Amino acid sequence: MNLDDIWTRFLEAFSQADFIVSVEKKLVAGLPFLYIVAGNTVSSEIIEETIKQEAIHAMKGKRLNAEIIFVRKEASLFVYRFRFLVPQEKMFCCGNLCEDCIRYQTAT
Repeated sequence: MNLDDIWTRFLEAFSQADFIVSVEKKLVAGLPFLYIVAGNTVSSEIIEETIKQEAIHAMKGKRLNAEIIFVRKEASLFVYRFRFLVPQEKMFCCGNLCEDCIRYQTAT
């Protein structure tokens, strides 16, 4: 799984929304931020819902989560801290006989 591919898929789909003028991903202190320029009549709720929907489509079939945090709004510019999160659990056996080995987990 390559996060760059998921980011590309997400940004392309999100930029196709009717109310989006432009969207850009910027890394600030190692954290990804979305800089969104939208039409004047768009609310932050509509933007957030669209971000969620497009993130769901981009993550489909992958074990990821998304985190969306509103930062600020200036005129028609919206800034969100947005990132895809990889689960913090073992997904394969490394052969080191770990206590939390995936082989010892029961299927749910």
